[in-house]
Amino acid sequence: MNLHPLRATCIAVLCAAFGAALAQLPTSGVGPNPAMPAPEHPRFIPTVNIAPAQGWPQGVMPGAAVGFTVTALATDLDHPRWIYTLPNGDVLVAESNKPAPQEGATNVHGQGLRGFAMGIVMKRAGAGVPSANRITLLRDANGDGVAEMKTVFMSGLTSPFGMALVGNELFIANADAIIKVPYQAGQTSITATPVKVTDLPSGANHHWTKNIIASADGSKLYASVGSNSNIGDNGMAAEEGRAAIWEVDRATGNKRLFASGLRNPNGMGWEPQSKALWTVVNERDELGNDLVPDYLTSVKDGAFYGWPWSYWGQNVDSRVTPPNPAMVAKAIAPDYGLGSHVAPLGLAFSDSRMPGSYANGAFIGQHGSWNRKELSGYNVVFVPFMGGKPSGPPQEFLSGFLSKEGKAYGRPVGVALDGKGALLVADDVGNVIWRVAPGG
Repeated sequence: MNLHPLRATCIAVLCAAFGAALAQLPTSGVGPNPAMPAPEHPRFIPTVNIAPAQGWPQGVMPGAAVGFTVTALATDLDHPRWIYTLPNGDVLVAESNKPAPQEGATNVHGQGLRGFAMGIVMKRAGAGVPSANRITLLRDANGDGVAEMKTVFMSGLTSPFGMALVGNELFIANADAIIKVPYQAGQTSITATPVKVTDLPSGANHHWTKNIIASADGSKLYASVGSNSNIGDNGMAAEEGRAAIWEVDRATGNKRLFASGLRNPNGMGWEPQSKALWTVVNERDELGNDLVPDYLTSVKDGAFYGWPWSYWGQNVDSRVTPPNPAMVAKAIAPDYGLGSHVAPLGLAFSDSRMPGSYANGAFIGQHGSWNRKELSGYNVVFVPFMGGKPSGPPQEFLSGFLSKEGKAYGRPVGVALDGKGALLVADDVGNVIWRVAPGG
């Protein structure tokens, strides 16, 4: 490929940032009231420091907290992103990546040279593979932590992500719609033609992942939809219905906006004591190493969380024009900061099957930073809860995803408890589902 000299120079500058020190747990941007340092001035070429994808060497695997054992439930998957445990203990894995660009679509990384260079860098992070567009079923019949069965459950989907079983209907969030298919316990493949429940905002798909979760009575589905840009870069018309969580009537497909101003919500879960809906959110980039904290928050009906005009409540983002003081005045602060640029994606609340202090809290899969001088994330953390709220700082639960040279053996995405209470972790660079079980 022949590159214009200026393009080649910019790519070299961006790639020179690779190979930094190993990620550390954040010391700033954490807690219910994190400090907000002064924002740095935006740069034409932003700070880029991402761990290049390597994959796991033979005999190497992540390490868990004391008292837990790690096994590979399944290997040799194709970009596994999300996990769902069925009532009989079978595990569904969405093998997926962003949809192919639509003809004439805007460059989702930005316009011109900057967008071109950013696209090159993101490919080095392992995000450039085609989408397998399928769901794979894993079954560990003998309970040894390794799946004996790995079979295609559904194929021909459109960048599938979230899954939810209600009765005998399985709902799947594609990049552009929620669909449903019939399901019977123990079924290992589905060939039925999916039925569309409702459309979801799609298009350029800067954030293409769509997650879903069902209400306790199964009458509603909640769907998370990320923004189409960092800060409304392509105009707010391109953000219609995005950066939000939608409430969908399961029977009719009718939907309403449940909460908005959430730049990129992914994992969702019902907190066991309060029964409130919680989510983890990736906040905006390019304001500095310690802005803006990604977060874990309860989701209030009708609430607005600031994006794109403000962050962490009413801290105005002066890059967004025109300003919107009326919307800033409505913005509420999230519940708990996780540190800046850790990229939280997976969320699973614990239960009594986990031992001791791990029985009450949230496991969070953190995909890892790209817009920070020192790497952050690239791990699974546990946030303890008490009385329905976070009660302490994130604790590293699963680590070792980076080499000493700063390359990524793997990157955590979705997390879920399996049928026996162990934590499952989807690793989309290592192409593994890790199982972390008490004992050993």
